[in-house]
Amino acid sequence: MAQPARFTFDLDLASRPAAPKLVHQPMVPEDLVAQLMAQAREEAYAEGMAAGERNATAYSAQTMATAATALAARTAEMVASLDDANAANLRESVELAASIGRKLAMHLLARYPAVELDALIAECMASLEHVPHLVIRCNPDIADSVRDIATGHMSSSGFAGRLVVLGDPDIRLGDGRLEWVEGGLVRDINAISKQIDSKISAYLAARSGQSQEDEHP
Repeated sequence: MAQPARFTFDLDLASRPAAPKLVHQPMVPEDLVAQLMAQAREEAYAEGMAAGERNATAYSAQTMATAATALAARTAEMVASLDDANAANLRESVELAASIGRKLAMHLLARYPAVELDALIAECMASLEHVPHLVIRCNPDIADSVRDIATGHMSSSGFAGRLVVLGDPDIRLGDGRLEWVEGGLVRDINAISKQIDSKISAYLAARSGQSQEDEHP
């Protein structure tokens, strides 16, 4: 019976390569790591603060600009309202003064209806020395008084022409007309009132225009 062959390892253990040596990398000191982390945190905090300040500054500037715009608009509205109130007060004051003046004038005319004609006749006769005649038209209720007034002025004015006083029911009490060959004068309280109203309107319009110029120089 054949003998079993012995198993032999085809290895030369004597020539087996040596195991590689482990190289230990140097470790970063913990205090240095802590220092670097603290520095990183400080830099990040500083950057965050700077960014926050920039954002806050920009927001504050925008907020102030918005508030200034709103304040300017509100101020303009208040100035416009104040100008309107002043214009309204001025208009009411002038209209009230004109109304009081009209009432006083009518009261004086009712009490002294020939006073205005007296002044008109005196002024007119002073320049009518060579006029052949003078016609005075007035309300019939004061015709006699006006005739006496005109006769009295004739002696002091030098007027030597013919005097004619006519009562006209269409003429209001206190009004009158003086007529001569080359001219005449009219005393009409309605026309005078219209002139006063026109002057008041012109005055208020001028003041309103001046206020607008002040607003927009």
